[in-house]
Amino acid sequence: MYNHTLNSLCAGTEFWDTVWKIASSPVAIFIYIAVVAVIVILLVLTAMHNEDKPPRIIAAGGSIPVAGVSLEGVQVTGKASAKAEEGEEDEGRSRFYMLCEIDANRNKYQRSTYDESITLQRLCEEFRNFACSELKLYYSIDDIRRFIAGLTVTKIMILQGMSGTGKTSLAYAFGEFLDNKSTVVPVQPMWKERTDLVGYYNEFTKRFNETTLLQKMYEANYSKDIYVTILDEMNIARVEYYFAEFLSLLELPNPNRRYLDVISDEWSNDPVQLKGGQIKLPNNMWFIGTANNDDSTFAISDKVYDRAMVMNLDNKSEPFVAPKTKPIHVTAERFMALAQEAQKEYKITNRNMARLEKLDAHMIQTFHITFGNRIMKQIKAYIPVYVACGGDELDALDDILSKKVLRKLETQNPVYIRSQVDGFCTYLDELFGRDKMKLCKEYVRRLKMNA
Repeated sequence: MYNHTLNSLCAGTEFWDTVWKIASSPVAIFIYIAVVAVIVILLVLTAMHNEDKPPRIIAAGGSIPVAGVSLEGVQVTGKASAKAEEGEEDEGRSRFYMLCEIDANRNKYQRSTYDESITLQRLCEEFRNFACSELKLYYSIDDIRRFIAGLTVTKIMILQGMSGTGKTSLAYAFGEFLDNKSTVVPVQPMWKERTDLVGYYNEFTKRFNETTLLQKMYEANYSKDIYVTILDEMNIARVEYYFAEFLSLLELPNPNRRYLDVISDEWSNDPVQLKGGQIKLPNNMWFIGTANNDDSTFAISDKVYDRAMVMNLDNKSEPFVAPKTKPIHVTAERFMALAQEAQKEYKITNRNMARLEKLDAHMIQTFHITFGNRIMKQIKAYIPVYVACGGDELDALDDILSKKVLRKLETQNPVYIRSQVDGFCTYLDELFGRDKMKLCKEYVRRLKMNA
């Protein structure tokens, strides 16, 4: 009996030894690792599947997925906005992080004191002195007057000319002078649509990629300051593609109806100034594009030129000495009010209006081009402001005609234009005087030389 029990115990020990050897063998350990790896992969796939579920809207009969399901006949309670399901909003954090930060610090963008006594002439003189004394940038007073007067006509301005003449610097200096730094947006060759400027929603991160321009537009809606956006090398891509919606909105006469699409849906925790996925295009923001004319750029279309004011910077100004000048604080509303006052006080004279009508008739007969209502409106808005800035009425007329009307001659037959240039210059002398309209005569003579 004793021997039988002892033999049984020995046999049991040998069994468990065998089990342990098998369980601790390299093959068994590999199997354990493989099982654990499979479990981890299954958990990760399950989590990713839950994150990729489509947003849901709350309907009368409960919640239904938006993607892939027809909403026809569904009675939606409240506002029908596509909202991420619970947990997808990452504990209440908005997909617009930077815009919500601006909401939280809105008071910081509301300046308390402004110089309401400023005049257009003093604005031009102090801006020129500030650029010289603080930034070592030198511009003629005529260029400064053209720049300021151009900004009062439209919210879009194009600075063009040879590289190195200070196009970007002029727009940058204006932001420094206003104590509100300009936003520089380097345009990229592949840009084709609005999202290149304002950003897009990233499906992977569940966040909106907010561009600097979008943030500045949002900030400007909280402020009274003048905001300057520089589209640097704007014609390295087709302006009428990526800037098309801005061009259309800025044509609307009522600034309160200029709303730009940002995103196609609406979440409950979106920034407060984003209404229905749209942002109001701020009326206190100006867009200033710099353009080079070379083989690496696109020609700017008539659609863009007609809606913008154009300024040519072809020569560097000579250095001069200016008194130390501080920045100024002026509201966009006050700036535009000054322009309106100038348009009443320095309305273009009847004599020059009669000259314009004769010139228009001559252009139609000789070149088959006319001013058009938009250009005539710009002429009437530009000249009084230029005069209020301290300039001469005929100089202003010469400037805007050379940029807005005579530019259309570039599309005409060059051989025909060449044959008509001398006679056209003689007509300008007879109509305005021999020593007047220098820019117009220089422009057409350059066309003759290049024909």
